[in-house]
Amino acid sequence: MTKRILICDDAAVMRMMLKTILTKNGYEVVGEAHNGIAAVAKYRETRPDLVMMDITMPEMSGIEALKKIKEIDPDAAIIMCSAMGQQIMVIESIESGAKDFIVKPFQAERVLEAVKRVVG
Repeated sequence: MTKRILICDDAAVMRMMLKTILTKNGYEVVGEAHNGIAAVAKYRETRPDLVMMDITMPEMSGIEALKKIKEIDPDAAIIMCSAMGQQIMVIESIESGAKDFIVKPFQAERVLEAVKRVVG
């Protein structure tokens, strides 16, 4: 069965890059969100197998959205994405329940390795 993925990033180009990597490799992108509030709403609506979540977003950060999604579904699988130099935020993400993190700019191999490890 195809794994369903929700992509959350405030940069449209990053969402497009992730979507391309994932769909070319047989994953289904069930939604996109441009901030944490939209991410939580889309999670409720789509119940994906995996969420790819940017840490730094307007209105609600990825870490806040991660915590809200974990309240909705403690088993939610979330991979955080961050730019270089955000180690403190990455640690907070993992402590808050993220399964992995990917550093931007994305490398397709690393994205796929993380996704396969988290959801198969």
